[in-house]
Formats: sequence, structure tokens, C-alpha cells
Amino acid sequence: MKSELTIFNELVDELLKLEKSEPVVKLGAPEGMKDKFDIAVSDEPMSEDDFKAVLGNVVLNTPRTASRSFFNQLFGGRNPVATLGELLSVMLNISMYTYKVGGPHVGIETELVQQICSRIGFPIEESGGTFAPGGSMSNFMSVIIARDAYDPEIKNMGVSKRLIIYTSKESHYSIAKNATFAGIGRENVRYLPVNEKGKMKTEDLELLIDQDKKMGLHPFLINATAATTVLGSYDDIDTLGDIAKRYGLWLHVDGAYGGCVIFSEKHRHLVKGIEKCDSFTINPHKMLSTPLSCSIFVTKHKQQLVESFSQDASYLYQGDDDYNLGKTSLQCGRRNDAFKLWALWKSVGTKGLEKMVNQLFYLADVARDYVSNHPDYKLYSFEESTAVCFNYKDIPSKDVCSALADHGALMVGHGSFGDQNFVRLVTVNSSLTENDILNFFKHFEKFTEEYYF
Repeated sequence: MKSELTIFNELVDELLKLEKSEPVVKLGAPEGMKDKFDIAVSDEPMSEDDFKAVLGNVVLNTPRTASRSFFNQLFGGRNPVATLGELLSVMLNISMYTYKVGGPHVGIETELVQQICSRIGFPIEESGGTFAPGGSMSNFMSVIIARDAYDPEIKNMGVSKRLIIYTSKESHYSIAKNATFAGIGRENVRYLPVNEKGKMKTEDLELLIDQDKKMGLHPFLINATAATTVLGSYDDIDTLGDIAKRYGLWLHVDGAYGGCVIFSEKHRHLVKGIEKCDSFTINPHKMLSTPLSCSIFVTKHKQQLVESFSQDASYLYQGDDDYNLGKTSLQCGRRNDAFKLWALWKSVGTKGLEKMVNQLFYLADVARDYVSNHPDYKLYSFEESTAVCFNYKDIPSKDVCSALADHGALMVGHGSFGDQNFVRLVTVNSSLTENDILNFFKHFEKFTEEYYF
């Protein structure tokens, strides 16, 4: 391994330098990448020098998501302690299904799940959870567990009733996809309208549930979002929790993007009523800059988690089931995604996580204030969101975002809400400063003036 680690260190050193001097990679057209990066594999081995060259060409021409010019997705940055945990996990190469192969990392995952449950008000003895491969799969677990809680026979006999899911029209696309995976069907997802801030309108939900019941349908799940992908809106969990309780429905909160506000006393009110939900998704690889992927699914109904996902396998599960984490997981073989978050949490403490979350909202405030006070900009988003949506001098958002990336100037995305299209700047890298945000606008304006005018 020593020679490979030498190559690793050399590439990382060069990558870190390029992140500063050339923060945005000019990708070029995807059609030519196979030849440009010598992607095709062959029967014969490469020489060591050729291999290093090819490896370096790929690594150094990959989008630089940790740079100070990356605002394109709902993740970004590179927390050094969490990255250390990730690198060590790769070296250990364990799987998380049993204590025999996972060792102390089983205890680490259990501790983090309990801490998350405690922070959202779940009773510790009755709650549980697991790490899943991303927010979509965490949300998939919510559909499965809610389905099985509604009708336990589905696990054995399959879906035989028209089960109904309720969610916001601005909710994550995985909700419809997961409905197909779970045998519910896309046509049985009801999309509630949203208000001008992108929050689900709850006033018609009960009427819709009553109508579905009268039609002989079977409502079983309400999906709330904290926060939505485009505007970063938080649904009214408190009210949805009351409705779910009245009708005996499962309430899931998709906090993949914005759920980390549970660590912030200042912003926790955005998920007021979170303790009323039955399950919750949170992705530290977003607001806490933990390397991908790091997604956690928790529920206040631990026994239901076992009933939905447990399957005996005598060749594998040979110890105490309290430490057989594979029995409450979607997966058998599963990488250790808990260690990197644990390393970060141990290093900075809960107060450090709170500071990281608060910094993201502060950076968004800086960006919104700049846009609001500049006559050439129009703001489309609102306070208490880490998504800042705007247009500049009526330039089409899709065009300017594509041009910025093609010319290696900035990486920023675009989105739409209603009939409005706009640039969407997302503040999810807590290592950034106020100056980094102001520099974004400086480079944005300079580029557009040179390119468009």
C-alpha cells in the first residue's frame, strides 16, 4: 500500500492547490470524455507511469465540490475531520451488519442514532434507526415501514389495496419513485399545493383524506419536507402531526436537506412539532459537509423497523440481535458511514455542529441582503432558508449558469418555482465566509458584464 498511498498524497496535494488557483473545472462536452480521459479498460495492464498519468487526469478534471466557487448542489465543502473519518473507513473496509465484523463501529452507529432520536424528542427505549445510502433510500424506508405498519400482511401477501400517500408538490422527486418501489404506484401519490413560500397548504389535507376514504381508498402516509429542494421551505410539521394523529396516518419528515436544524437552538423552530412525526430523514453530507454519503433514517417505532427489515440468516447473524445492525437495514453488505460523522461530532461537539448550521443561515442572509440592496437583482426566495434565488438584469438563469460553468468561472445552479426561473445559490459549505459570498457576486457580475454586454 505504501506506493499507492504515495500516489494518493501526491494527487491530493495537487488537487488542493488547484482548488485554490482553478476552483472550477472546465468539463467540456460529455460526448468526448471517454477518449479525453482514456476511460476504456483493456486486457493488458498499464505501466505504472501511464497509470499515474491517467489517474491524475481523471482526478484533477473532476468537478471541485469543495472549492469556494461551488454553489451548485445541496452539498459542498470538505470538513477535514469528517474526511479523516471517511479515509480511515476506507482503510478499515468493514461492513456494518454484525458486531463480529463491525466491532466498535456498531456501537458508534448505535450512539449516533440514539443521539438523533433524542434531539428530535423520540423516546430512546422505543426508537431506532440506521444509515442508508442517501436521502432517497432513507425516504424509501419511510414508505416501507409506514406501509407495513398500516397493513402487516403486505410483507407476506403483497399490496392488494390502493394505499395513498400525501405530500407537497415541492417535495423531493424520490417520493414518487419510492411509491413505485413499494408497490404503491405513482398515481396514488397526492400532491398538495403550496403557498407563496413553497410550504405545503395544510387546510385542504383533511378534506382530501376524507374524500379518499369515502372512495374506499386507504390513506396511510403523510410526507412533510424540511426543506424543499428549490426554495428551502419547511412544511408546517406541527399541524401535519396533529392531522396524522387524528387520522391514524404515519408522518414522515424528509429532512435530508434541512433537517440538521435540529442542532441549532436559533433555527430549530423551523421543524417545530418534529417530535410528533413517526420517522425522520437527515443527511449530514449536506449541512454538515460530511463526505457523501451520510444519510440517517430514524423512527420512534423501533419494533416496526425490525418487523419491516429483519430477515433471519443463520450463517450471518450469530450473536445478540441488539448488535446485528443488518436486521434493521435495507442492505446486508454496507459501508461504515457513521464513523466520519462520529469523528466530526467527537471533534467539535454538539456546539460545533450548531455553529456550522448557524453559519450556513448567516451566509444565506449575507447573500439575500446583497441581492435585496442591489438594483440589478431580483430576489425570489425568503428569510430562514439556505437557498438564495435571484435573477440578474433579466438574463435567463439557465443560460448564465451554463456559461459560468463552461468558462470555469463559477458553479451555481438554477431552478424554478411557479412560473419563475432563477439562479439558485445554496449555502451548504460552512467553511465559507462573508467575503466568499461577496466574491461570488463580484465574479458573477464581472463575468456577465463581459459575456453578455
